[in-house]
Amino acid sequence: MIRIALDAMGGDHAPHTEIEGAILALREYPPAFVVQFVGQRPVIEAELAKYSDLDRSRIEITHAPDTIGMGEKPLSAVRRKPQSSIVVGLTLQQRHSSDAFVSAGNTGAMLAGSTLLLGLHDGVERAAVGALLPTVSGPVLLLDAGANVDCTARELTGFAHLGSVYLRDVLQRPNPTVGLLNVGEEEEKGGVIVKEAFHLLKQSTPKLNFIGNVEGRDILAGHEKFGRVDVVVCDGFTGNVVLKFYESVIRLLMHLVQSSAPKMWEDNEVRTAFHMLDYSQYGGSPLLGVKGISVICHGSSNSNAIKNAIRVAVQSVESQLSQHIAAEFAAGVATRSA
Repeated sequence: MIRIALDAMGGDHAPHTEIEGAILALREYPPAFVVQFVGQRPVIEAELAKYSDLDRSRIEITHAPDTIGMGEKPLSAVRRKPQSSIVVGLTLQQRHSSDAFVSAGNTGAMLAGSTLLLGLHDGVERAAVGALLPTVSGPVLLLDAGANVDCTARELTGFAHLGSVYLRDVLQRPNPTVGLLNVGEEEEKGGVIVKEAFHLLKQSTPKLNFIGNVEGRDILAGHEKFGRVDVVVCDGFTGNVVLKFYESVIRLLMHLVQSSAPKMWEDNEVRTAFHMLDYSQYGGSPLLGVKGISVICHGSSNSNAIKNAIRVAVQSVESQLSQHIAAEFAAGVATRSA
């Protein structure tokens, strides 16, 4: 049985949203997993009591009396608060009492805690947050989406490998295309680091299906020659800007349709199309490169997003994502050492 630890105290509307999302997951997904709620036991029990038909055999509670606030300094908070829900949840996985951890809490604390408590796979220089961006032809993985503001060329190359393994394992795309986000497709475009990363990625073929530089317009519309770009690689500063801009575009489109063409909004096909672009359909963002499974959710995640984040965690465990990342980088280390 797969054990998914869930931070019950992390999100903006915790614990209601987290518990509701977990119950949706338990009801809708195959019974291959249990949920381990991590947080203040009395609060969790009071929320669970609202569900009279709940199957408690697939629910566990691990008491964590403390929380890490959104405004706290991540590394300091992780070290000062060993009884916080984030640290306790990650420690369960560190001690092999859990298989994955999901949290909508302090993102920086999730990054710091996962790195400190779980560690990085050999050969991984930095873990990266992978964000799935919905497109007409299926989701595109953008990484890094905010964990690493400044990156070296080698780190960007590592992100490409991490993203490729995730696409193969979780999204079942056997030969995912990888593009390096740049201001133009030409090889000589971009700054020093991006140029160096281009050459390192080019040398990684055919192990990586690197198609070259891609521009911002290629993320959603696809590349003229290669079609959908499965993995888009960039530093965390650029990635986070792209991610936040993308979220605002979806809200703008919905507002325009609802206000300018309300009758169109009543059309089921139109609503279904917008439903496909809803970030909550894809759950949280995996933190790739750590020795384990950490899924980071938006602080304002609704119950549907939590439900799907649990699905992402289960799929990652079932597909042995962490083990395959270790194998990918072990092969890379061997090649560089040869």
